[in-house]
Amino acid sequence: MKKESKIRILVADDHYVVRMGVIAIINNEPDMEVVAEAANGTQAIELFNKYKPDLVLLDSRMPHKSGVQAAKEIKDQHRAARILMLTAFDGDEDIHKALAAGAQGYVLKSSTGEQLVPALRAVAAGKSWIPEEVADRLAKRKEFEPLTPRELEVLHELAKGLANKQIAHALNITHYTTKGYLKNILAKLHVADRIEAVTVAIQRGLIHL
Repeated sequence: MKKESKIRILVADDHYVVRMGVIAIINNEPDMEVVAEAANGTQAIELFNKYKPDLVLLDSRMPHKSGVQAAKEIKDQHRAARILMLTAFDGDEDIHKALAAGAQGYVLKSSTGEQLVPALRAVAAGKSWIPEEVADRLAKRKEFEPLTPRELEVLHELAKGLANKQIAHALNITHYTTKGYLKNILAKLHVADRIEAVTVAIQRGLIHL
């Protein structure tokens, strides 16, 4: 009887303890094996090209290149690549960016124990894996009008605690223009003030501190 081959997996996470824990979980499964591990997005791309794994497990935020950037580059080079995101970030914008980059699944680290293994099997088999809480976040995203690149720049400066004049100076725009952008940002995020705008933006994954 022919022995079935194992699912070959590349694990990429910049946190050593998390990475070791995930590798232990995977290698404990009879039908899976970790063939390579990466500590950043650049390594993940290099190791994918070297080992051509059946599946890549990526943390969304890593040094050098993020998991989202790594996912996009891997998919651009290898359209058939199977990618699962494992992350602590549950903002709707984080999730949207990961799936838009080519990930077929998204698992939150808070639910690793119960969902990681079936998620790996599903994505390796060519299926999508979007848990209910992730799907709910994505559905909520539709309630918001997207911010323009310039509005996101203003929001980043706002998160630094800068006043309108300081934001205007930093972005080389007028004070009047800055006020206009802020008005649009508050309306699009459905908030009443600057502090609430930054809070909601962080929660949704529009910006990261």
